[in-house]
Amino acid sequence: MDVSALRAEFPVLGNLAYLNAGTDGPLPARAAEAAAEELAREAREGRSRAHFERRGELGGELRRTYAGLLGCEPDDVALTSCTSEGIAETIAGLPLRRGDEILTSDEEHPGLLGALSAARELRGVSVREVPLARIAEEVGTATRLIACTHVGWMSGSEAPRELADADVPVLLDGAQGVGAIPVDVHALGCDAYAGAGQKWLCGPDGTGMLYLSAGLRERLEVSKRCFGNLADPDAGLHARLHEDARSLDSPSLSAEALACAVASVGVLASAGWPALHRRARELAGSLVTRLRERGREVAPRADTTLVSFHSEDPDAERVRLAESGCIVRNIPGRPWLRASVGAWNDEEDLDRLLATLFQ
Repeated sequence: MDVSALRAEFPVLGNLAYLNAGTDGPLPARAAEAAAEELAREAREGRSRAHFERRGELGGELRRTYAGLLGCEPDDVALTSCTSEGIAETIAGLPLRRGDEILTSDEEHPGLLGALSAARELRGVSVREVPLARIAEEVGTATRLIACTHVGWMSGSEAPRELADADVPVLLDGAQGVGAIPVDVHALGCDAYAGAGQKWLCGPDGTGMLYLSAGLRERLEVSKRCFGNLADPDAGLHARLHEDARSLDSPSLSAEALACAVASVGVLASAGWPALHRRARELAGSLVTRLRERGREVAPRADTTLVSFHSEDPDAERVRLAESGCIVRNIPGRPWLRASVGAWNDEEDLDRLLATLFQ
């Protein structure tokens, strides 16, 4: 992999040690140009039938691209506006009732917790939190769904592989998974996998994906019905949902967002996914070693691309780092800063971070 060529795709890296892909990845210049071209076309040609056909073409291309990253068929992938939307639509669509239990972990993101609280408050479902490492063995007789992170957003921990053998459906929050590490939804054994387009895939805000197994899809009650997810929208009240995952598509993704997302993934794919994944994890491991050598405690983690480490004042230290050109984030409620290490980063980015931390 040509690291210099990859870094040259991201203008932000010319100014900053950008270590924040776990929030939003760096945007490639090529992707920004693709979005601008679509907007220019719309301004020049208007938005009539050809425009909507163009949106359909771009959506189909992005769906195939996301399916390749997840290791599934395009028919099993819905295009969403974010990870949280896919999670919420899956949980809301399940035929859960009072007394049923959803099992989750004690280190989940608000994007999942919000959907769980809605199920509890609106439908009387019980939600039980357990340590992520033990979640597979905590399934009880009332458990109807396991909903948890694939890669933990706080520390970079990873869901146990035993979830693949669970006897109940598994929904994985893959916001910190797809693009960062290899993902194969069939090997993971999950029935639903919600991912982000704007994080490790470096796409625009407002893009995401949802994998649904055929079995789970058949059980979902889809209440959000509109032009985009109907197979025959001109049939009026008799219009039917698409029979594949398009039934969960987000109502309206713009052509410029779709084009931007396709181009972003194309930039990364041209470097080769195995090399990208390997380099990002190796750099993250290097950062862990160097932090520990200097006496900074690193949060428990797996072999992922997130590195959280102790800070006496995370918010103030985050601001100080940003002023020095190092972009990381703090973890609310934890004494941690988090660095998101991508293949586009290099040792000089790590040097800059460490120099500022220990100056």
